[in-house]
Amino acid sequence: MQSLHVSQNEAGQRLDKLLSKYLNLAGKSFLYKMMRKKNITLNGKKCDGSEKVAEGDEIRLFLSDETIEKFSEVKIPSVKKVQLKIIYEDDHLVLINKPAGMLSQKAKDTDESLVEYLIDYLLTSGQLSTEQLRSFRPSICNRLDRNTSGLVVAGKSLPGLQIMAEVFKDRSIHKYYKCAVKGKLEGKQTINGYLKKDEKLNQVVIYKEEKPDSVPIITEYEPLDYQEGYTLLKVTLITGRTHQIRAHLASIGHPIVGDYKYGDPAVNEEAKRRWHIQSQMLHSHQVVFPQLPEPLAYLSGKSYVAPLPSSFSKICRDWS
Repeated sequence: MQSLHVSQNEAGQRLDKLLSKYLNLAGKSFLYKMMRKKNITLNGKKCDGSEKVAEGDEIRLFLSDETIEKFSEVKIPSVKKVQLKIIYEDDHLVLINKPAGMLSQKAKDTDESLVEYLIDYLLTSGQLSTEQLRSFRPSICNRLDRNTSGLVVAGKSLPGLQIMAEVFKDRSIHKYYKCAVKGKLEGKQTINGYLKKDEKLNQVVIYKEEKPDSVPIITEYEPLDYQEGYTLLKVTLITGRTHQIRAHLASIGHPIVGDYKYGDPAVNEEAKRRWHIQSQMLHSHQVVFPQLPEPLAYLSGKSYVAPLPSSFSKICRDWS
């Protein structure tokens, strides 16, 4: 028999969902059968799996250690050691400055991504145990394209993940980007358009007029500096669509330097030849938290900035 006590990172979910994490190789029919036979109980009483568990609840598994081991598999990432650039960290969240070239999440099983590096960091630093991984896996709350650098918010606790997932979904969190584009832009502008995505190619097309299956997009930009034919922009996404910044700026004749999907080949070749730049110069620069509920209320209104990569200072020393 094993006794489990519900932690903060497990509370608030259905019992059957928690059991499916802890006994992740067991079928649901087995779990429901064990509950019906009172081989799994909640706070000493019979349960059916629909109960919402609370912190401190006791789950008893009247199963042999061999059975529990048979139906449990803890997936511990085996990845190369990566020194994460941490901007801010507390018990619930960690803000990471992701470098260009790193995946935010796995695209296939053999990939290594920021999620795996995060879990490895938490295990190595003693903030997470193998046992805790049975029922809770820290993860990221927002994604950046592989070749986009900058701020990624990750949740270390269940409340952190849940609250941040909501503010990213409802767009109440403010995100600001910086990018280097070809040409000179003047004055703060808001541009509108319509975006249509090709799912097979993972590529989008921008139109001035609405097209079938297209969605409206709004992008705001503010020029910060101009040097040698290139402008440093601060960009705000009013809407948030796949590849929106990259494709929208390219559609108005100001492609992002180093963008090999939507950019100008001649611009990219010049950047590669002059400054050895081989990835898009788009950086998630700043996040400003909205009013947050407990236990994250202390972060309400706080702002965090990720320094620009060194590639920006290759065009202009002041772009750092």
